[in-house]
Amino acid sequence: MPGGREAHGAGSVPPGAPQGRRVLLLHGLWMPRACMAWHARRLRRAGFRPELFGYDTVGGGPARAVPELVEALCEPADIVAHSLGGLIAVRALEREPDLPVGRVVCLGTPLRGSAAATGIAQLPVLRRFLGRSAGLLRRGCLAWEGDAELGMVAGDSGRGLGRFFGNFEGPSDGTVAIAETRVPGLADHIVLPTSHSGMLLSRPVSRQIIAFLRTGRFDHGQSTPAVP
Repeated sequence: MPGGREAHGAGSVPPGAPQGRRVLLLHGLWMPRACMAWHARRLRRAGFRPELFGYDTVGGGPARAVPELVEALCEPADIVAHSLGGLIAVRALEREPDLPVGRVVCLGTPLRGSAAATGIAQLPVLRRFLGRSAGLLRRGCLAWEGDAELGMVAGDSGRGLGRFFGNFEGPSDGTVAIAETRVPGLADHIVLPTSHSGMLLSRPVSRQIIAFLRTGRFDHGQSTPAVP
């Protein structure tokens, strides 16, 4: 999978928008960067300036993706990251704490480590499919201590193959347990009725992303303005 950035969409910024704030979107394991295009379109309509960031999740893993992301973040930006992408973003900000990143929205990211990835890694026939991202997925991070505001959207639909490999603690999105998405230091956390992959095409998720990028908090009253 080719890495790098791709500007998404063009055109003028709508009146009252957040001044065309740049937002990098990171995909998760085994996914192409195009899987974040739906959210990128919604962000552009809301006045942001989205860019799709691609990286090799299996062959390259964090050893290659983190330096590439650090380079992409030399200009001010916020981040929206699905699953493994959130761990890549956190690692980049831990490595370079002075990067000009204001807010990060993680979507179903196993910040505490992934039970599903641990289960897959114990099966020799499947272990190789995690590639060089296996260690990061299994370990996660202990806490968030960076300056950027970090928000987490978790799902509780329970639909997904991950539940067959991981011994989840409580509800999950089918791939990542809600408990795996919670670490100390989060600015906010919200649970929505969606699956892990369903987050990529969810209007409620999109509204919460936009709410957090604008305010640093999710709208727990579900009263975020409609996005075209």
